[in-house]
Amino acid sequence: QVQLVESGGGLVQAGSSLRLSCAVSRGTFRNYVMGWFRQTPGKGREFVAAINWSGLRIYYADSVKGRFTISRDNAKSTIYLQMNSLKPEDTAVYYCAADATNNMASTPSSYDYWGQGTQVTVSS
Repeated sequence: QVQLVESGGGLVQAGSSLRLSCAVSRGTFRNYVMGWFRQTPGKGREFVAAINWSGLRIYYADSVKGRFTISRDNAKSTIYLQMNSLKPEDTAVYYCAADATNNMASTPSSYDYWGQGTQVTVSS
């Protein structure tokens, strides 16, 4: 079973930066499109960003474009989400996900494996 473990969340002030990591094990990492999603209480999971196996195809939600950067290190089976200029509305549990079918999709149902999530809280 593929395992995804997120880390790097925390409590920060508006305007600050955080870097999330997601380590993948027990799978063929290089074959996966990887994505980041976020979720707040009472809402569904919201797409944040996705990256293909080579890192040459990247897709962002409009709400984070220009502030967040997704990247991957295939040698370490890890993806990252660099979050700059954080806003209170970025507060959420952030999840990484793996898509074994390489769809580069923004819908949660397209992803096959999920991490447990890491909390990001941005205070005003």
